[in-house]
Amino acid sequence: MNDLTKMNTEELTREKTELRAGYEAFREKNLALDMTRGKPCPEQLDLSLEMLNCVNANIFKAENGTDCRNYGGLDDIVEAKELFAKMLEVDPAELVIGGNSSLNIMYDTFSRAMLFGVCDSDTAWGRLPAVKFICPTPGYDRHFSLCEKFNIEMIAVPMTGSGPDMDMVESLVKEDDAIKGIWCVPKYSNPTGETYSDETVKRLARMETKAGDFRVFWDNAYTVHHLTDEPDILLNMLSACKEAGNPNRVLIFGSTSKVTFAGAGVGMVAGSIENIDWVKKNVFFQTIGPDKLNHLRHVKFLKNNDGISDLMKKHAEIIRPKFDVVQDVLEKELQGAGIAEWTRPRGGYFVSLDTLDGCAARVISMAGNVGVKLTPAGSTFPCKQDLKDTNIRIAPTFPPTADVQSAMEVVVLCIKLVSVEKLLNQA
Repeated sequence: MNDLTKMNTEELTREKTELRAGYEAFREKNLALDMTRGKPCPEQLDLSLEMLNCVNANIFKAENGTDCRNYGGLDDIVEAKELFAKMLEVDPAELVIGGNSSLNIMYDTFSRAMLFGVCDSDTAWGRLPAVKFICPTPGYDRHFSLCEKFNIEMIAVPMTGSGPDMDMVESLVKEDDAIKGIWCVPKYSNPTGETYSDETVKRLARMETKAGDFRVFWDNAYTVHHLTDEPDILLNMLSACKEAGNPNRVLIFGSTSKVTFAGAGVGMVAGSIENIDWVKKNVFFQTIGPDKLNHLRHVKFLKNNDGISDLMKKHAEIIRPKFDVVQDVLEKELQGAGIAEWTRPRGGYFVSLDTLDGCAARVISMAGNVGVKLTPAGSTFPCKQDLKDTNIRIAPTFPPTADVQSAMEVVVLCIKLVSVEKLLNQA
C-alpha cells in the first residue's frame, strides 16, 4: 500500500472517490457482523460439551467423600484447588474458588476494600477523602467501569509493549497515598496482547508505594490462552512479591470462562495466606459454600494441567485462523500506508489497532453504518475518553472466519477513507 500521508491533494481526492464507491458497495451488501466483544464461538463451547456428563445421578461426590450437592465447603473441594492452583502457579492454600465469574470476584474484592479495608489495614477505602487507581491503557473496559461505579479517580498510564510505563507508575505511587492500586491484565493483555516482561513484574512487586495498603489487581484472564506453539512466559507475580518483601501486594484473579463454558465456568482469586484468610473471612457472610457440583464437573472433565493444555490447543486451532485473517487483511491493505499501527498478539482474544489521531470514532461509526459492529470508541480508556481518538479493539473470536474476513475488509476501507478525508482537510 502506498503511503497516503505522502500523496498530494489530487492523488488523495482520486483515492477518496474510489474508497467512497467501495464503501457504498458494502452498504448494498446489508452486512450484519458483530465484533464488539471477545466471546468464544459456538465451536469453542462445543469442545466442553462432555463436561455436562461428568456429574450425574451416580457421580456427585468429591474424592474425600464430600457430597457436592449439599451445603458447606467454603474452602472448596481439594481436587479443584489442586487443579486450579497449578493453572495460576500458586499453592492450593493460596487459592479460593468461587462462582462462574472472575469479574464478580473482582467486584466483591473491590467492594470489601471499600467497605472494610484490606487484610493489613483496617482503613476502609470508601471512608477516605479520595481513592485513585492506576489504569494501564488501552485496557479492559470492565475494570474501568468498576472504578466508575465506586467513583474512583482513574489515572491512565500508557502500555509500552512490555507492560505499563513503569517509570510513570513508580513516580505516581511513591508520591500519592490516595493511589490504592493498579489494574493489570499481565498476559496477552486486553486489548494489546502483550505479556509483561520479567522486569515489569519485578518492579511492580518491589516498588515503593506511599499507600501501605496498595494492591495490584492481577487479572490473569488469559494465562492459558495461547495462539502459538511457543507461549509467552509470565514471571510469577506472587513469588516476586514475596521475594520483594511485599507478599500481600498482589491479588490474582482467573477463571475458566473462555476455557470451558463462558457462562458456566469457574472464577477464582489467589494471593498470600493473609490475603486468602481475609477473603474467606468476608465470603463467610455471603455464602454457605460455592457451586461444588460445577467445580467437580470441571475437575472430572479437565483432570489435570495436561488436560487444560490439550483443550486450549483445540481452542487455538479454531480461533488462530481468525487472527491470521485479521493480520493478513491489515498487512495487505494498510502496511506502509502510514495511517495505522496494530498489534500481533501471541495469545488472548484481541488485536489493538491505532489510527491517525482523531479518526477512530468515525471509523467505528462508519463501519457500523454498513453493518459491522465494533467495540464502541473509547472503551479501552477510563471513562471512555480516548483523548487522541485512535484506538480500535478488534475482537475476532466469535464470528465465522469468512465473516471476520468481510468485517476486516470493511474496517480497513473505513480507516483509509477517514484517513484520506483527514489528510485532505489538513492539505
